[in-house]
Amino acid sequence: MRLLGYTRVSTAGQDPQFQVDSLLSIGVQKRDIFADVTSGSKTAASRPGMQRLLEYAEAGDTVVVWRVDRLGRSLIDVLNTVNGLRDAGINVRSISDGIDPATSTGRLMLNMLATLAEYERELIVERVNAGIAAAREAGTQFGRPKSDPAVVGEKLAIVAQARSAGKTAAEAAQLVGWSRATLYRHQGSTTPNPALNRANPRMSTTTP
Repeated sequence: MRLLGYTRVSTAGQDPQFQVDSLLSIGVQKRDIFADVTSGSKTAASRPGMQRLLEYAEAGDTVVVWRVDRLGRSLIDVLNTVNGLRDAGINVRSISDGIDPATSTGRLMLNMLATLAEYERELIVERVNAGIAAAREAGTQFGRPKSDPAVVGEKLAIVAQARSAGKTAAEAAQLVGWSRATLYRHQGSTTPNPALNRANPRMSTTTP
């Protein structure tokens, strides 16, 4: 079993030496310390130092950090990182937080972390739903914008002329900025115009 260290600072101007010293003090070898200089906006899995650590670590190893927030940008990200390591048979130890799976207190801390992360997930869902409800009350429309029937009619007329000239449905649709599927959708939702059908009998079909 190896002790593998991980440090993270947000900018190159910050000194990670305190984190390094903490890791060395409990027996982590300097060659086994991986580091990132990146803001907390990136998920742990996307950081180059963390990626190298994950490639290097093996089942039975223990990843040690000075503080558990070095492992993620949020509580949920921290828990995802911890769970990913544990699923691979790798333990996690945090010096400052007392998280150590080898002790009953450390295991309790991990369980509390999972509970808090689940609570954070529920709060995020509640905030999103509340925001959507408030936006709807304010008149915000969600989903596909409604098309102006007059504009749709004008575009269908242009398509009809193009089809009469021998254009395929896809080519005619492209002239008005539509895909063929959009053309067919508008044809199916628009009341047929006899004049358009006389100009091009194929307009009432979906022949490409």
